[in-house]
Amino acid sequence: MTMPSKILDHDAIRRAVSRVAHEVLEKNKGTGGLCIVGIRTRGAVLAERLKECIRQIEGAEVPVGILDITLYRDDLTLIDTQPVVRETSIHFDITDKKVVLVDDVLFTGRTIRAALDALIDFGRPANIQLAVLIDRGHRELPIRADYVGKNIPTSLNQNVKVVLEEVDSRADEVVVEERSKEARDKDAEKKK
Repeated sequence: MTMPSKILDHDAIRRAVSRVAHEVLEKNKGTGGLCIVGIRTRGAVLAERLKECIRQIEGAEVPVGILDITLYRDDLTLIDTQPVVRETSIHFDITDKKVVLVDDVLFTGRTIRAALDALIDFGRPANIQLAVLIDRGHRELPIRADYVGKNIPTSLNQNVKVVLEEVDSRADEVVVEERSKEARDKDAEKKK
């Protein structure tokens, strides 16, 4: 097995989030009607960081929420017999708002599809825009990010691991590593 390859370090992640913040502000012509919702867990951390960048750039506060998608997943029965459901925390009305949905890695699109279903249960936004730190390709659904920190071409035999200090108690980084034969075999078994 090959060693993990570091793609982004702390400073590169900070720059990527800052660039995404500028792009969000440019596309939406400022913060009017804007809100941010992060997909639990790392998407929520990145949403907070995005909010802070926007505050530093514009001097305005943008509401931030956290979305748990556990019960909306289409693979719920495959991942665990007792799934852990965490709190969704959206304490503002998203109706007629421009919602920036944030996640760490965009891969097949299935997490985002679940997040869209969950988000619609909270209201009818004017639009939903997707911001991701990493886009690694390999879509199974027709979903595209509006804002991407970094595109990383990968094979299906690789994992992209995002490490964030707030969650992992380690320095921020993004690494690509080869998946073990056991993990590949387990995924193949799920698809049967």
